[in-house]
Formats: sequence, structure tokens, C-alpha cells
Amino acid sequence: MGMNKQSFMRGTFILTVSSFFTKGLGFVNGILLARFLGAEGVGLLMIAHPLLPLFITLTELGLPVAISKLVSEAEARGDQARVKRILAVSLSVTGTLSIVLTSAALFGSKWIASLVLADQRAFYAMVAITPIIPIVAVSAVLKGYFRGRQNMNPLAISDIVENLAQIIVIIGVVNILLPYGIAYAAAGAMAASVIGEGFGLLYLFSMFKWSNRGRAKANPQLAEGVSTKKDHTLRDLLRIGLPMTGSGLIHSVYRAFLPLLITKSLVLYGIGVEMATKEFGLLAGYAIPLLFLPSFFTQSLSTALIPAISEASVDNNSQLMHKHMDMALRIALLAGLPCTVILYLWAEPLTGIIYHAPEAGALLKIVAPLFFFFYFEAPLQAILLGLGKASTVMWNHIMTNIFEVSMIFVLGSNFGTKGVALGFGLGMVLATLLNFFSVASTIGIYFDFRIFFKVGAGVVVMTFCGLGAHSFFTRMHVGQAIELLGSLLISLLAYAATLQLTRALHGGPKTPTMTPVS
Repeated sequence: MGMNKQSFMRGTFILTVSSFFTKGLGFVNGILLARFLGAEGVGLLMIAHPLLPLFITLTELGLPVAISKLVSEAEARGDQARVKRILAVSLSVTGTLSIVLTSAALFGSKWIASLVLADQRAFYAMVAITPIIPIVAVSAVLKGYFRGRQNMNPLAISDIVENLAQIIVIIGVVNILLPYGIAYAAAGAMAASVIGEGFGLLYLFSMFKWSNRGRAKANPQLAEGVSTKKDHTLRDLLRIGLPMTGSGLIHSVYRAFLPLLITKSLVLYGIGVEMATKEFGLLAGYAIPLLFLPSFFTQSLSTALIPAISEASVDNNSQLMHKHMDMALRIALLAGLPCTVILYLWAEPLTGIIYHAPEAGALLKIVAPLFFFFYFEAPLQAILLGLGKASTVMWNHIMTNIFEVSMIFVLGSNFGTKGVALGFGLGMVLATLLNFFSVASTIGIYFDFRIFFKVGAGVVVMTFCGLGAHSFFTRMHVGQAIELLGSLLISLLAYAATLQLTRALHGGPKTPTMTPVS
């Protein structure tokens, strides 16, 4: 087995703690941008940014997921030469593609801008973010390698380093460029992302060199192994990577044109282009980040699930697979339901205090109940990937994107920004249901549904205590921020106490004895 390998739970815990700090830093970053640039400036960032995932998807070719799965399988067999071949082939492929695509993006920037940018003021921000492509590509390969070896420490720390560097640069650069206009300030914010990602890559590379110190001498056949087995390794990588690329490509094209689709639907509804950009900023820059903020629990689980499920499937250990799955779904429920209730009940105070934009609260209230499904979507997708069902994930994405784009356009052109928010939420519901039924039909889902009643009881108690506390603090005239913080703290304490009383935190059975969902 590989050096520095961590257990599934320890790896998940490390990623959860780091994700908590990373989400917090990312949230601080979002608040700074909202305060510096306003809704219109954030709208420009959101318009420029969605093109980036398209180029990154083409560069990565879905290899990070493939690397994670194949490295974990090689580690399970103790085949270190195979691990090195996987890494060498992946870096050569992504390195070449990233140089080609970054050059194409820079030289064709004017044409790309005229084609996809809903607001041409986002051009400078689009150009500023382009150099991030090769940095992200190489980082993704190294992250896939560490995930496969189930060593989550470098991933955790690199994300924190990246976010800290980005915040420091944003504070300086955006303030310097703001007097020259909002378009230049937005470009400065994008450049800060590039610099932050660069620092994260430097850390990952140094950890890679450190963890492999002395191992090259112990493997003198490495160069020969790469040259003789390269085609076989590339084939295995692409077998998993290409369906992921297809999925990511369709999703990235969709996300790239989403700002244009949303602004066009809002114009059809009767809103001007500048106001449509602002409305899009309220949804994509304020409401959506708040929804994604609590998702670090399930995202961490998903990262650790892929290699863990892969390793269990290599050993044909069905009991271990279902144990991991049960744990992931439990944590998704335990974290997702209270977060959904909090985001719904305190939507206006949250957006008002954090962004000084209480009008975004109405959009948050629409999406929050539907977004509850998202907490299950990521772990279910990770299980499918761990089982080697990348093509299933791709088709689920395709169906979701077709449905979501239809809903956003129809509802947006008829009901404005609230319709767009509803369309986005409905897309999230469909994605989760498709992944759920795909897992159920593959290995079955064994789940103790009594946990729903326990968590539901906790949420009911939490709601009454939170609303009562908010009413009390309001009468005390302690200020909006203290009202909100006090209410949330009492809500979460009441929730935790109820879970303890109902023994909801004591986990499910050690063997899958529940009735399967299939």
C-alpha cells in the first residue's frame, strides 16, 4: 500500500476541516468583491468566468478523476511503477493541451468575446483569467495523484494557500484599478485568481517532490516503463477520462453561454441589458455562493469517496462500498437539511448583512428548498465514478443541462430573475434524482430511512428555537448582526441537542441489512 495513505474517515475529516477554512476564505473573497465592485461589477465577473471551465475541461480531458481511480487501484495492488506511469502520461498530455488552448484563447480573445460575452465590458476580465488554464491543469493532475494515494493533506493546505494569496492580491489590486473603471477592476480580480492558483501549484509541486524524495533512485526502470507501457496507460486514462470530458465539455459550454441565456431571457421579460447584468450578479454572485457555502461537507466526502469506492470495488468488497455510501448519505442529510432551513428562513438578513443587498434574499428563498438535493448529488456522482460509471455520469449531465436550459429560458422570460432562480433549482433536483437511480440500479442503495424522522425532528426544534430567539433579540434592539448570529447559534445548538437525544449521530448498521432501493 502507498506511503502516507489515510483512512476514508480521516481523509474526509482533513478535507472537511480544510474546506471549512477554504469556503470561509472564499466567502471573504466574495464579500470583498461585492463591497469593492458592487452587483454590476460582480455581474461582469460572472459573465467573464463561465468560459474558463470550457478550456480547463478540454485541457484536463477528465484525467484528474481517472488518475484518482487508477492510482488507488494500483496502490491496492502495490504497483508503484504503474502509479509513476499514470502521472508521467497525465502531465505530458495536460501540459501540451494547456499550452495550445491558452495560446488559442489569448489570440482569439476578441472573436470569443464578441460571440459569448453578454456585456463587452467583461472582455478584460476574460483575458486576465486565461493564464490560469495551464496552472489549474497541472494542479488538477497532482491533486488526482494525491487523492488516488488517499493522502489528502496536500490538497487541503494548497486550497488554503491559494485562497489566502488571492485575498491579499485582491485587496491591493482591485483598489488600485477601481479609479480606472469597473471593467479594469474586474480584470484585476481575475488576475488575483491566477496568482492565487499559482501559489497553490507551487505548494503542491513542493509536496510532490518531498513525498517522492529518494524514490527515483529506487526505481531505475521508470523511464523504460513509461516508454514501453505508455499507450496502455493512456488508453486506461482516456477510457475513464473521455466520458468525463464529454460531460464536462457539455456542462462547460452550457455554463459559458448561461450568462448570455439568462440576460437574453431577462431582456425578453422586459429588463434592460445593464439591469439584466445587475440581476444576474444578484443571483450568480450573491445568492448562489451562499447556497454553495455549506457544501464543503459533501464535497469533501465526494473527494475521498472516489478512491475509497474504487479500492473496495477492486477487492469486490460490497459491504465496504455500502458502508462508505451509507456514511456519505447520512452526512449529506445531517448537514444539508439544517443548512437549507437556515438559508430559507434567514435569506434576507443574510444577504443584507453580508452583501448589503437584501434584494438577493428573495432569489435565495426560491432556490434554497430545491438546493437541498445538491447535498446528495455530489456523493452519488462520486460513487458512480468510483465504480467506473463515467459514461453514466456524462449522460446524466447531458439530460440535466437540456432540462435546466429549457426551464431557465422559459421561466426567466415569463417571470424574470425569480423564474431563472427556479429553473436553476429544478435542474439541481433532476441531477440528483438521475444519479440516485443510477447508483440504485448498479449496486442498490441500502439506507436506514428512520434517520429522516430523527433529523426532521431536529430541524423542527431548531426552527422554533431560532425564530423564538430572533424575536427575543429583535425586542432587545441589539442590532441586525447580533440578532442573526445569536439566532443561528441557538438554532444550531438546539439541532445538535435534538440529534443527540434521538441518537441520530450514532450511525447505521455495520452491514447492509436495510431494504435496498432499486
